[in-house]
Amino acid sequence: MKRKMGERRKDVKNDGKKEKTGLGWPSINLKLNLEVNRLKDNDLITVQNFFTPVESKAFVKAAEAIGFVHQGSLGPAYGEAYRDNDRVSMHDPDLADAMWRAGLNRLFLDIKIRGKVAVGLNPNIRFYRYKAGQRFGRHIDESVDIGEGKRTHYTLLIYLSGGPKSKTKVDKDSQDSLSEILVGGETVFYGPRNSLVAEVPPTEGMALVHIHGDKCMLHEARNVTKGIKYVLRSDVVFA
Repeated sequence: MKRKMGERRKDVKNDGKKEKTGLGWPSINLKLNLEVNRLKDNDLITVQNFFTPVESKAFVKAAEAIGFVHQGSLGPAYGEAYRDNDRVSMHDPDLADAMWRAGLNRLFLDIKIRGKVAVGLNPNIRFYRYKAGQRFGRHIDESVDIGEGKRTHYTLLIYLSGGPKSKTKVDKDSQDSLSEILVGGETVFYGPRNSLVAEVPPTEGMALVHIHGDKCMLHEARNVTKGIKYVLRSDVVFA
C-alpha cells in the first residue's frame, strides 16, 4: 500500500531547505512528502527517494574518502551468519539527527513499541560496501540498549546505489574506468518455515526500515553479481 505523507511535526527545525550534517557530510534536503510502501504492516517499510541521487552519490564519495575496511565472519559452522562486505563505522550524532529530521521522524509518528515512542536515530552510523561476489547470509538484527532509557527497535538501511538509472564506478584501483549498473544484492526477508515475505532490490536513495530484536524477521543480503552496492545503516531509537 503506497501513500503520501505530508508535514505533520512542528519540531522539524528547518525552513524546507537543507539539514546540516557537520563533519563534512553532504547536506540532506528536507523531504516534505514521503512515498511510503508498507511491505508487512509496520514491520517492514520502504520510502522511495529518501535521498536524492546527488545526496546518495555524495555520501558514497565521502565514505570512500574515509576508507572501507573488510568485514567477515567465521560462518554458520561456527554459529555465525556468513558475512563478506566492507564497512566504515563512526559515531556521529549530528548526521543521525539530520537524517531523522529530514523526514524519518514523521514516518514513526504513529508507531509505539511497548509504550515507547521513536525519538531519533542511533548515532552509530555505518556504511557497507558489497562488491561482486560479496553477500551477507541469513541473520537477525538485535535490539541494542544505548543508555539513558533508550533502545533500538528498527533497522534503517538507505541504499546509496542500485536501480536501472544508478551506476557505480568500478574499483578505483582497477584499470577499467567504466561504470557498471548494480545487479543482485537484494535484501530478502523470510517468515515462518522460510516463507518469502519480501524481496527488495537495492534502489538508489530508497530507505528501508524493519523491526528488529525479538520480532526481527530472518533476512539476508544476496550476492552482488555486478557493480557495487553501497548502503548506509543506522537504527531507530525508542524511549
